[in-house]
Amino acid sequence: MAVQERHTSKRCPSSTLSVASDEDLESVCQPCDKEGLRLPAYGYCADCKENLCKECFTFHRKNKLCRHHTLLDAKGMSTPVQHPLTSTKACRSDDLITPCFKHSNEIIKFYCKSHKQLLCNICVSLQHTTDSCKVYYIPDISKQFANSKEYYNRLKELDDIIEKYKKMIIEFKEKTARSNNSLTEVLTNIKKFREDVNQRLDEMERQAEDDVKIIQKENENYLKTLDATYADLLKSITLSSNSIQELSLSGQDNKLFVEMKLAEDMKAEAENNIHQLQSWVVNEYDFKPNEELIKCIENEKSVGICTSLPKISSKVSLGQDIQKEPRRFSYQGQVCVKSSRDEDGCQISGITLLAPDIIIVTDQVNGTLKMIDFNRLLVNDQLPLESSPRDVTNVTSTRIAVTLPEQQKVQFISTLSNTLTKHHAIAVDGDCHGISCYQGKLVVLFYNPAKLQILDMDGKVLTKIINIFRSPLYVATSSSSIFVSDWGTKSVTRLSWKGEVIGSYGGMGFPSGLALSDDGTIFVCDNMKNVIEEIAEDCSAGTVIVKEIKSPYVVCWCAERKELYYYCFTMNDKDDNFLQIYKQAQL
Repeated sequence: MAVQERHTSKRCPSSTLSVASDEDLESVCQPCDKEGLRLPAYGYCADCKENLCKECFTFHRKNKLCRHHTLLDAKGMSTPVQHPLTSTKACRSDDLITPCFKHSNEIIKFYCKSHKQLLCNICVSLQHTTDSCKVYYIPDISKQFANSKEYYNRLKELDDIIEKYKKMIIEFKEKTARSNNSLTEVLTNIKKFREDVNQRLDEMERQAEDDVKIIQKENENYLKTLDATYADLLKSITLSSNSIQELSLSGQDNKLFVEMKLAEDMKAEAENNIHQLQSWVVNEYDFKPNEELIKCIENEKSVGICTSLPKISSKVSLGQDIQKEPRRFSYQGQVCVKSSRDEDGCQISGITLLAPDIIIVTDQVNGTLKMIDFNRLLVNDQLPLESSPRDVTNVTSTRIAVTLPEQQKVQFISTLSNTLTKHHAIAVDGDCHGISCYQGKLVVLFYNPAKLQILDMDGKVLTKIINIFRSPLYVATSSSSIFVSDWGTKSVTRLSWKGEVIGSYGGMGFPSGLALSDDGTIFVCDNMKNVIEEIAEDCSAGTVIVKEIKSPYVVCWCAERKELYYYCFTMNDKDDNFLQIYKQAQL
């Protein structure tokens, strides 16, 4: 790490290091010195404000109580940036109040010039300890920054942007005025036309509506026939698929063989029905006005002819981008996620839907997995884990997977009979965070270093994706895409299953939790802007659907109930111990 040389005599007079001479502090391990051992100092802890020998320095990195302390090695012991008490501005740092985006209980105090990132003590000790990092204590560089070239250039750039926006707004107002004038003329013409044909129009309009209603009735009859024919088959196939996955995971080979053979006949029947369904055609219609109506309105009996457009096959992609009205939601209430067994307030970091009335959440602070019953509005079951869980995903209808970053593993949990029971676990090569499962493949996000891995159920790495993300948090998956929220780039990135970037939605504040809707769009929490947005499947556009809420962090969607569940992390128990419920309004 790059440092700036400074003599110890320039330390702040109020520094607690003045209890011993500068020479002693620079040369002796202070914890050992208290026990009569005078060992040479190897490093320094900025949080304990003590010099450490090599053994104490190593122990400091491993001990749970002090593993996040800011440690300086021999090269950085005199660095004013990593040792605020040695800074000439250490006494004037009380205006540093901005919380760290990664560690909400820490305050931003440092700046890494190499990575252009604002850091807290934990960020420095965990991610910016190499010699290549140029880390500076903010009070040491802030005064010079106010007179720097970068400061004046940034102000000029902001002023230029402001002027551009002002000009654009003026131009837009002028264009809007011209547009409104033209629309006024259109309204006048429409009214005049209506007055000309009013006497005959009502009768013709009713006749045209009757024709359309006949076609609508035919469409409804076709749809009822389709529902009756294929609903039972779809249910049987879904149950068979879930049973095959469960038997495969549990190692019940005999039952698996029988189920697979039974599925062959079902597959043949399904393929035959799919072939029949694809042969159906659904007509779309257009209305062509009668051009001779004005001339011969007295003689005409119809306002126009309803004609069929070219026939279109019924095979429609589920991910088709269809223009629609934005969803509207109304607040329904909340459900408590805190149980009598919890020692502390809750911090929910992962959420998944097990059934329409059952939700699974990970409680990071209490180190537990919880099953929430939405019918009874309480915690139905709770399972303590080895360490703090981070995220959770469905694997099958009776099994889920949880990331344990401190253990560097993914723990599988059984949910049979609505009871949480530990199953096997697989090891991963990093501090895993977000997780999602799709058709037997696990997609796992790693926070530091930032990467994404696609694994099979045995933990074998199938695909590894690096050099795309900065600070990825959560992941969601569909048949064609992988979606990742990255607060470092302030965006949601869309990837193919081959790892290619095929879309991105930016301009967010702090994107965190993700959830896929039933029609392929993505719900995403913006923890900084206090909103939940719905993003198009191709990440081309987004709409705020819930706003003015407190720090939304994770989100879940229930298609059957048409309800959105989200958790907010405010560091206030009256908010943090509850899941909030919003219901989609009928359009």
